Amino acid sequence: MTHIIIAIDGYSSTGKGTFAVEIARRLGILYLDSGALYRTVTLYALQHEEIEWNGTIRERQLQEDILLGKIEISVLPKSDGTMRVFLGDEDVSAKIRELEVARNVSPIATLPFVRNFVDEQLHRFGAKGCVMDGRDIGTAVFPNADLKIFMTADAEIRAQRRVLQMEQAGQHPSFEEVLKNVQERDYIDSHRAMNPLRQAEDAIVLDNSHMTVEEQLVWLDAILRERFNLQLL
Repeated sequence: MTHIIIAIDGYSSTGKGTFAVEIARRLGILYLDSGALYRTVTLYALQHEEIEWNGTIRERQLQEDILLGKIEISVLPKSDGTMRVFLGDEDVSAKIRELEVARNVSPIATLPFVRNFVDEQLHRFGAKGCVMDGRDIGTAVFPNADLKIFMTADAEIRAQRRVLQMEQAGQHPSFEEVLKNVQERDYIDSHRAMNPLRQAEDAIVLDNSHMTVEEQLVWLDAILRERFNLQLL
């Protein structure tokens, strides 16, 4: 196993997860999806009515549940390089990708006590080396990561990707609604008070608007060969 930490940050639906999974699988290291943990906290809040019908978050109750250890998250690697996520004993890998969770995850993720909680889990899971994607991995979670990548793509292209992903999961989303959600998440993620989405000074930018996953891997392979004498391909 390669003991390096690769931090991949960027906007929603840029394919960070797919890209990170392929890197982890090919290098034989752990893949961690930080967004999945925020989605899991959001799912917990929805299940326990800590998000009201109008979107108001019952912050005090959610914070108390975290402090009391009621939100138990664990992850398990799968043979294809992806990650299963558990909330307690329940595998919630599919539930956290539903649109109701997507609508509510950004406000939950702006809460400092939630970010601190998720950061603790990420450090616990990824301390021995990993590929991790999210919004603030290279700037806050692992600022000393061995390699930092910042991913971006046009909003319309990202919405199209998200619609396809949801359709493949058996859902029937509206493109306009998904695009609106993507744009809203961009704004919230970039303007939150704690650790907003931004490019780390030492991150390499990858605009994959018109790139396949394989083309992105070819791009990364050259960097890994030069910096670490590692290869993906």
